[in-house]
Amino acid sequence: MALFAIDALDGKPFKDEVLSLIKSDSMESMSTSELLTWAVGKFHPRLTLSASFGAPEGMILIDMLHEVDPTTRVFVLDTGRLHPATYDLIDRVRDRYGKSIEIVFPNSDDVQTMVREKGVNHFYESQENRKLCCQIRKVQPMRRHLRDFDAYVTGLRRDQNLNRVGTRKVEIDSANGGLVKINPLADWTHERVLDYVGQHQVPINRLHREGFPSVGCEPCTRAVGPGDDPRAGRWWWESDDVKECGLHVQEESDGSGI
Repeated sequence: MALFAIDALDGKPFKDEVLSLIKSDSMESMSTSELLTWAVGKFHPRLTLSASFGAPEGMILIDMLHEVDPTTRVFVLDTGRLHPATYDLIDRVRDRYGKSIEIVFPNSDDVQTMVREKGVNHFYESQENRKLCCQIRKVQPMRRHLRDFDAYVTGLRRDQNLNRVGTRKVEIDSANGGLVKINPLADWTHERVLDYVGQHQVPINRLHREGFPSVGCEPCTRAVGPGDDPRAGRWWWESDDVKECGLHVQEESDGSGI
């Protein structure tokens, strides 16, 4: 279901065109390449890609966007607690594509206050604490960063979990100020993702070879067994219905992303 926030687009020259395209469902039939070409032509340089460097989808989109326009922008949220392998991948991508990756950090005062009041690993103690940590280290920094953009691209797929089944290829993200949110891989399967990675030799996080299908913060991610849900290693101490951090769930749901 598309996330309509018509008022949030007031004053933006692309408002009527984008809303018309979303309502008509015409974007749903477009291929990934067509969507990315449209997005770059419509929004660049006020377009960015949100990549976690912990999932192959983001790496595929870096590769495809580089083909459309090598100057397209990419950012990653550095929570301060990422795996060393994730930092290594950021450097590999920078070297391969000659691309400057925009590193987005949380507000240091907010992090220090949270840790001082609740402890270093307080997120294990309750869902409330975990969501607070995600808000301070991920959600708030992302929202601050996206204020400088009109649209952003994500690697969301409908079959990643139940919260993403209704993901549209183009949406209006009311939680992030009415930005146009573009999900070019929404209808891809996991098998198609792996096929693209293999065919194009796309660099991915080395932890994927060690049983980590989805890589987040180091203390909140672990390897999963054969046949387990790909996101079972994320926040494994919580029930399956809350496997989100807040990035890709509207505010009123109090949830959270890749």
